[in-house]
This record gives sequence, structure tokens and C-alpha cells, in this order.
Amino acid sequence: MILVGIEETDSREDIDWLCKKIVNLRIFDDENGVMNKSILEDEGNILVISQFTLHASTKKGNRPSYIKAAKPEISIPLYEQFCNDLSCALGKEVKTGEFGADMKVELLNDGPVTICIDTKNKE
Repeated sequence: MILVGIEETDSREDIDWLCKKIVNLRIFDDENGVMNKSILEDEGNILVISQFTLHASTKKGNRPSYIKAAKPEISIPLYEQFCNDLSCALGKEVKTGEFGADMKVELLNDGPVTICIDTKNKE
């Protein structure tokens, strides 16, 4: 499962970089139990969920601010492009949630392994 948040300054170049990073990231176990396989090699499936709350700022006060999250006119086309690019890279359909909807999403985290990738911090 990929939770993706689009920031107000994100661009097509960020989407391209993120898609390449995700499909090549070696996070799946090989035959020796070592995280050495990419989603391409593992032949797994991807579910992408839009998640503007990833850009929450808790710097001031006790109520999160989402000011860095992109408005729908920016985030929807970039989200759709991201999903389409992933689908093309994998050669199969990428499942998605409904953009902007209030959804109940369950995640069974194996490991647990959770990796944050920030296109503004490509270190």
C-alpha cells in the first residue's frame, strides 16, 4: 500500500522521480529472506491511497495544519499521473482509493516495515 500526499510545490518531475524510486526500491524478501527484490521482481500488486494529512504540520499549537497540502486542482492531476505511471511501469493495473473520499482503509503491516519517501529530500 502506498499512501501518497501531494504538496503544493510538487511537480511532474517529482512524480517521475517518485514512481521510478518506488518500482525499483528493493523492499521485498528474496529466497534468503533478505530485502533484495523490487515490486517489479516480486510481481506484487499496489494499492495507492491519496493522503493529504501526510503534509500535516504540528509545529504550532495542537491542531495540525495542512497548508502545505496541494489544492485539488493541483493534486488530482498529479495523483492520477502518479497512478498511471506506476501502472505503466508495472505493466498492470494499480488499484486506487477514491481521491478525497472519507474511506475506511485497513493495512496489515508485515515486519512492520514503513518507508517514507519525500521528493523534497532525495538523500
